[in-house]
Amino acid sequence: MIKHIVFDFGDVFINLNKMATHDALSQYSCKASLSEINRINHLYETGQISTEDFTAFYLSNFKGLSPFQFKTAWNQILQDIPNHRLRFIQALYNDNQFELILLSNTNELHIDFIKNNEPNYTDFKCCFHGFYLSHLINMRKPNKDIFLHIQQKHQINPNEALFIDDLPENIATAQQLGYQTWLLDRAKEDVTELFNIKADLF
Repeated sequence: MIKHIVFDFGDVFINLNKMATHDALSQYSCKASLSEINRINHLYETGQISTEDFTAFYLSNFKGLSPFQFKTAWNQILQDIPNHRLRFIQALYNDNQFELILLSNTNELHIDFIKNNEPNYTDFKCCFHGFYLSHLINMRKPNKDIFLHIQQKHQINPNEALFIDDLPENIATAQQLGYQTWLLDRAKEDVTELFNIKADLF
């Protein structure tokens, strides 16, 4: 019996163009290695460096990039929270059968952009009993500690929880911990199809 549903955010509820930032920055000459960029991104995603320091890294490594151009490029990945997904999570919340938790790898620039530009965000956030953003809790998926954190906070038995994400590495960690899982393929599936695709769990 599923009592808790843990949702990812990007490409589960909010649409993403995952190549948009890469494409926007590729026009600038970069002197940093991919490993350096990934390290800085991970530090920022776990709140270990400030937005100012994060931005400074990009400006110092991408020749000719201005602060405005960087911020614009960084947020180009973000699209919209469609109305049908908002209605789905609102109905699920109002039904009061499950504890609903959002668990997202994200960062301050992205969340600030969403707050200012996505009209459904406030109503969306109100539909969760727990709302965990990696940069605020200093942990990120696929590390086990972020799952253990929400388990302790919400007294979750993983066997009674469903974890929904679009990345295999995050799903793999959840499976190791005993969660039921759904690796959602946005090209073929939508989170609103939950009770059809995962009917055996309910």
